[in-house]
Amino acid sequence: MEHPVKPDARIKVKMSEYKEKKTCQILENKEIASGIFSMMVNAEDIAKNAMPGQFCSLYCADGARLLPRPISICDADKENGTVRFVYRVVGSGTKEFSALPRGYEIKILGPLGNGYKIEEGACHAVLFGGGVGIPPLLFLAKTLKSKGIKVTSVLGYRSADTFLTKEFETCSDLIISTDDGSLGIKGTVIDAARKSDLSSESDITDIMACGPIPMLKGVKAFGREKDIRTQISMEERMACGIGVCLGCVIKTTEIDKHSKVKNARVCKDGPVFPASLVDLG
Repeated sequence: MEHPVKPDARIKVKMSEYKEKKTCQILENKEIASGIFSMMVNAEDIAKNAMPGQFCSLYCADGARLLPRPISICDADKENGTVRFVYRVVGSGTKEFSALPRGYEIKILGPLGNGYKIEEGACHAVLFGGGVGIPPLLFLAKTLKSKGIKVTSVLGYRSADTFLTKEFETCSDLIISTDDGSLGIKGTVIDAARKSDLSSESDITDIMACGPIPMLKGVKAFGREKDIRTQISMEERMACGIGVCLGCVIKTTEIDKHSKVKNARVCKDGPVFPASLVDLG
């Protein structure tokens, strides 16, 4: 039976503490792969409070785009007070962000949401990431390693045009899969896990994942099959980012205390959930 991660045991954030937008200066903003950008900002308060798996809402300067863009925290340096976001340009908002120069000041709200729970007894964590679900796992991998936990990262890309692989190699054992087979193991991250020695390892205590729904379905099934407690980060379109608008509701297997039905708000109750709690269809 899959080991559950208790919902009430996950990292909780008091939203009232972070409702004020912060003005943060961009220290670096560059393209690191085709359509993938890395933005480093000076954000001491956010860095100090950030936990792996959380996100921030970034605001556009263009008044025509009122809603912020939620972007996961790729890394947070508490000592230097910096936060890194790695994002894909997919619309007008992220396109605007990609053109922002060093020294520009951007409005940011965060950190928001609930992150990954590092459970007692964790000794070997396997991280599954796909596409723009890969960046938040870097912060997680570094945090796990700092606690003496063995980390294996299984990352899925479309092709050999990868990003963040060198950073993951410094804090985990890295396994790569690509859709076209141009690098690593051809297929999905689950294919890569099964074709590598990872599938036979018996010391794995935790699975943590972030990526598209089809990938998360596979990860959930893999965790259930291997009887390993599993957490997944859901990616949904968010508007308010603080649980008010209900625009990011997902189906769950248990009744939510807020709505009294089987659903949850990704921005407030997540984005990280125990895999057993989420109904992926």
